[in-house]
Parts: sequence; structure tokens; C-alpha cells
Amino acid sequence: MSIDKTSTPPGDHVVENPEAATGAATVVDPRLLVREQGFAGYLSEFKRKMKAGDLGSIPVVIGLVIIWIIFQSLNSNFLTANNLSDISIAMVGTGMIAVGIVFVLLLGEIDLSVGSVSGVAGASFAVLNINHGMNEWLAFVLAILTGTVAGAIHGFFFAKVGVPAFAVTLAGLLFWNGFMLQILGSNGTINLNSDGMVAKLTTYYFTDVAAAYTLAIVVTALYFISSFLGNRRREAAGVPSRPLSETILRTVLLGVLSIAVAVVYNQYKGLPLAVVIFIGVLLITDFVLRRTPYGRKIFALGGSVEASRRAGINVELIRISVFAISGTFAAIGGLFIASKIASANQGAGAGDLLMNAIAAAVIGGTSLFGGRGRTWNALLGVLVIVSIQYGLALEGIASPVQYMITGGVLLATVVIDAVTRRTQKTAGRA
Repeated sequence: MSIDKTSTPPGDHVVENPEAATGAATVVDPRLLVREQGFAGYLSEFKRKMKAGDLGSIPVVIGLVIIWIIFQSLNSNFLTANNLSDISIAMVGTGMIAVGIVFVLLLGEIDLSVGSVSGVAGASFAVLNINHGMNEWLAFVLAILTGTVAGAIHGFFFAKVGVPAFAVTLAGLLFWNGFMLQILGSNGTINLNSDGMVAKLTTYYFTDVAAAYTLAIVVTALYFISSFLGNRRREAAGVPSRPLSETILRTVLLGVLSIAVAVVYNQYKGLPLAVVIFIGVLLITDFVLRRTPYGRKIFALGGSVEASRRAGINVELIRISVFAISGTFAAIGGLFIASKIASANQGAGAGDLLMNAIAAAVIGGTSLFGGRGRTWNALLGVLVIVSIQYGLALEGIASPVQYMITGGVLLATVVIDAVTRRTQKTAGRA
């Protein structure tokens, strides 16, 4: 092929194959190829994600299934409606604390005070309501605000003064534990009103079978609406989105799982109030993190503090608010724990509570390195931990062994997180 150089203006680049050049300049998103290739495309995309370290919640879901299979084979009572209902209620207290931990971990920080703060909240409610006769609702709100204030104080010293989060929350762990012991007094234990509001947080069930099925339908419908509208926004913005068929498939799978859970609850006492509140909290916090500017600022700050500051984000305010959120959820979790044992005592917030809350967030998939995670990770993680505890308890295995097994699971999760992060860096995705 000959080119007439005289007809080409000086300095212009001659393209001998414009079609090839156009194809080379066009970057095709892998998700678009997935749609065109059908099932084979999804399989290839799955392999690509595995190689790139983009594991998501797959390891924890597989691990949970394995745990349930093992304990069911050891004891046929493990997967009974009674035991599964008890597991779901027992996990709410720790799960609430883990939700706050997720916010802190997204910044790449840690909060070691949540156990003590949860104990202070339970003790504050008991002292105000039982000892001083304050209205339950007012005592409840004030108890939660104690956690908010405690978290904001930690955030202030971290964000404004520059004290490392590890150090300031470790000091908070000691201070708030001493504060709890002080307000409980020499007796050390205050029993709650068994018919009171806080006590009913973990003892009340919606006995009508329609309640569990309604919640299952509502959760499934909200997932579909959120996914559908999200895809529409992505299409309008000209970026790749999931096809409608995939959204429908995911919705159907979630619907089947939700209905199965509803069936289990209705085989026992019905839908627990604690579970309804926990699901509501997860829906709201997930929306805040993924759909609001505030949530995007948290993720940005976890990715790079300096880049966030240059982008105009008020780093100090975000940090203080995140620790206040952590304290708030620690207080809420403390009230659920007090409800479960029907009292506030000197042992509240101690033992393995702190470890379990942090482990729940990490095991569920939230990265210790910041910038990656969802509040739904708290649900998956705490479900793993409480399932292990109940399974070992059914086998009569002592607490020391439970600690060792839970610690081993946490270590394995952290190793997976570290390897995943390294793999993503190698693949150029971090």
C-alpha cells in the first residue's frame, strides 16, 4: 500500500489501519465481556477475581457452611430451630459492637475501648432506671449517649491532639472499665426489670408467622430496588452495570435464603425482635456507607489521608465522628448484652467481648488495612464466631479451647486479608 506524502500536512500522523487503532484505544470493561459470553463469561470472571485476590465474602460463607456441617455431624441438635434462634439472638449484642468497629477499621484504625464502653452503657441504664427510678426510654437514650460521648472523646484525642488510636482507646478501655465499677457500687450487680423495655430486647418474639415472612419479603424487595436503581444510575452515567437477569438471579437466591430463615424462626417461637433491630441497623448503616457523601469520605480517608485532605475532606471531623459512631454502637451492643443476662454487673464488657467484636468485623471481610469493608461483614463474622461457640458448647468443650479455636480462625482471616492485599497490589488493583 502506497501513501501520498504530499497530500498529508506536515506533522500529522498517518494511520494506515484506522479500525485497528480505534480498537486499541477502546478499553473494554471485563464486565461487558462477561455479559456477552454468558455462563462461560461469569466463570472466567470468577477465576480472574480469584487470581486478583478479589475474594469478597466467599471465604467466610464457605467457612460458615463447613462449620455448620461439622457441628451438625457431631450433634444433631445444632441445626434445630431452637438452637439457630438462640444463636441469632446471642450474636446481636456482639454484632452491634462489630458494626461500630467496621467504621473504625475502614479508616485503618482500631478501637480497643468498645468492650468497656458497652459495659458502661449497661451499668448507666441500670443505675438510672433501677436505682434512681428514671423513665426507661430516657435512661435508654442517656445510656446510648454515654457511648457517643466516650467515642467522641477518643476521636478528639486521636484527631486533634494526634494521640495514636491504639493508645487513646487502650486508655479508654481502662478508664471506662473503672468508671463502670464506680457507678455500680460495692454490690457490683443490678438486676433489670424482667418486664422492662431493655429486657424485652432479647426476649420478645413476633409470634405471628406472617412477621418473619414479611421481613423476608421486605429485605428481598429492598435489595432488588437498591440493585435495580443502582444499575439504572450506572447506565445513565455510561459505566458498566449488572444485567437485569443477574440482578433477578441474585434477588431470587436472597429470597430463597430469607424465606428459609423465616421458616426456621416460625418452627420455634417466631421472629425475634433483636434480629429485626439488627437487620434494620445493617440496612441503614450500609446505605450510609455506600450511598451517602459521608460514607464515601470514610472510604476515601481509609484509602489515603493526604489525598483526602487535598480533596477538601475535613479529616479531623470525619475521624471524630467515626469514633463517636463506634462508641454509640458499643453502647447499643452493651444494652443488648445486658438484656441477654437480665442484669448489669462488674463482668460486663470484659472477657472475650472485645476480641469477638473485632474478630467479627475482620472475619466477615473488613480489611485491617482500611478502605475495604461493609457493615454486613459484621453479620457474617459474628455468625461464624457464635456458631463456633454454640457448637463447642453443645460438645461440652471448655472455654479455653473455644478461645484458642476462635483465635485460630481470626489469625487465618488476617493472613487471608494480608495475602489478598498483596495479591491485589501485584495485580495493580490496590
